[in-house]
Amino acid sequence: MNMDQLKRQAAARALEEVRDGMQLGLGTGSTAKHFVELLGERVAAGLKVIGVPTSEQTRADAEHCGVPLTTLDEVDHLDITVDGADEIDSALNLIKGGGGALLREKIVAAASDRMIVIADDTKWVPTLGKFPLPVEVIPFGLGATRRAIEKAFAECGVSGQMAVRKGKDGHVFVTDGGHWIVDAQLGRIEDPASLAKALSAIPGVVEHGLFIGLASSAVLAGAEGIRVIERRKPKGD
Repeated sequence: MNMDQLKRQAAARALEEVRDGMQLGLGTGSTAKHFVELLGERVAAGLKVIGVPTSEQTRADAEHCGVPLTTLDEVDHLDITVDGADEIDSALNLIKGGGGALLREKIVAAASDRMIVIADDTKWVPTLGKFPLPVEVIPFGLGATRRAIEKAFAECGVSGQMAVRKGKDGHVFVTDGGHWIVDAQLGRIEDPASLAKALSAIPGVVEHGLFIGLASSAVLAGAEGIRVIERRKPKGD
């Protein structure tokens, strides 16, 4: 079974959680695209749902598949967001943003009762950080912002090369929100929660790709089949 088939398996398992009348967050990326396609088939068969896309690409995919859409201005909450991830650790902390949609993805996930992460099992890692951490920034004052990011890295015990992301055309990649992305090659992030907090405090940083405490469960597809991992809630939660 190839990687694409594994992604579709994970998407199909997440679709089993969708019920008639739900308001859904629709993720971005190759695995999330499978979910949108499968959801479109269910909608065509009579399922009544409405979705909020996390990118212009997902909007186009959903419209093509016949999935009705809305916005977070028009609904007060979402029942479930289904999205992929670039890395997932055992606490269901994530690195996301390889596709450049991290800001909208995080807004939508935070507005949801549950976030289901779908992925092939190569995304499951003991420690986050091998995948470059995306940090979405405002172009103005980029030098000052990068220096502040480096300081935050040092304070959190990580370091690595940073580079402004380029698109396939060789020009600077621009997000749907009009921002740039700095990708940081950190290797290992031992305390992702502390790093997330430090990055969020920097003026000029719009958002970062550390998703802490947002994922409710992960659906991982591998050669041995499907694994579903639920996030362990801390005492008192």
